[in-house]
Amino acid sequence: MIRIGRPRRFTRNLIVPVDLPGKRLLVKYNRDLDEARQERRGHEALRSRYRVPALHASMRVPGGYVMVYERLAGGRDNGLLVDLLSADGVGEELRVYLDRLTDAYRENILVTAVLEDPVRVVRKLYWDRAAPGGRLDSYYAKAQLALSLADAEIPFDDLGAWTLTINSQDTRLDWQATLKDLRTHFENAGPVWAALTQGDPTDVNLAVPLAWFDYDTAGTNCVLGEFANFLTYVTTLGGWLVPTYNPAAFADHPAVVDRRPDNTPVVTKQSVEAARRSLHIAYESRLSAPRRAAVTAYWHRLVLPVAARLWPGQDLAALLRPYVAMRLLGVYDLGDLTPTDRLLVIVRLVEALSPYFDPITYFHIEEAPCLPH
Repeated sequence: MIRIGRPRRFTRNLIVPVDLPGKRLLVKYNRDLDEARQERRGHEALRSRYRVPALHASMRVPGGYVMVYERLAGGRDNGLLVDLLSADGVGEELRVYLDRLTDAYRENILVTAVLEDPVRVVRKLYWDRAAPGGRLDSYYAKAQLALSLADAEIPFDDLGAWTLTINSQDTRLDWQATLKDLRTHFENAGPVWAALTQGDPTDVNLAVPLAWFDYDTAGTNCVLGEFANFLTYVTTLGGWLVPTYNPAAFADHPAVVDRRPDNTPVVTKQSVEAARRSLHIAYESRLSAPRRAAVTAYWHRLVLPVAARLWPGQDLAALLRPYVAMRLLGVYDLGDLTPTDRLLVIVRLVEALSPYFDPITYFHIEEAPCLPH
């Protein structure tokens, strides 16, 4: 008997579970041939050091490429890190999982870390998006975006002339200068610390028991980009923006959508003083206990030990800043968000760009319960 499950769409890819006698398979259809080839290369690179499902077959088909993987055990609200992060509280299973996850990353990053020319790292999530014709251009080069608050519409291009007071902290945002600075940063040809990783460590790309999915960004990745990706996804994208704008991705994991209010920031006060060109915004940043536990373990057991080896004595907040900003601007087009969500993302961006940016408070990182082994 052959059993074919319901197709699931993730971005441009189609995922179909298929059961054969004695085999559980996952069939992935990708319309982008170059991306599919990169996925094959990424899977091959990753399997030498990380647990990944077996790749049984890959082939060209009309209009795209099909890859057939071993399907790991899982089900409704079960089998992924996102399920542990959508639980009522922090259980022992999550604590053990986070220990194993950070141990694996710490060992593999420190063993494979090299100073690498950016042209030889995986560029998809950062360098390509900042390059001419990338997402920064396609999203924002011609867009006339505005910030909506207190019945006022402030064009992004005018924000540099306004004082933004966010939770009593005064700051400014020069929108065009921000875009230019990001482009310039990722045009820099200086070497970066890079290591063998999966590259897109979201809570739906990490299986329970521990394994890694999705390999089109796998390979030699910038370590700072890896860190910013996980921290930003767990605290901003995974619990709030992705379930808001792509709920279909969680058809088999609906608890993350149900938990969205626990992870969605809330504007508590907003006002405009037009005569003084002053915007006042108060907001409450929310994050569930399991997600706080995840970023706390990741920071203390992985980020800090690796940073001590690769960037001793350097300002880690300054190193992370451009990568966090790219994750905020390069995943969703701010023009596609609701006015409130657009305001909140801009607030998070302003906080990340601020000279007062502190990853501990920004990512809800708590005191470490224990030191890494």
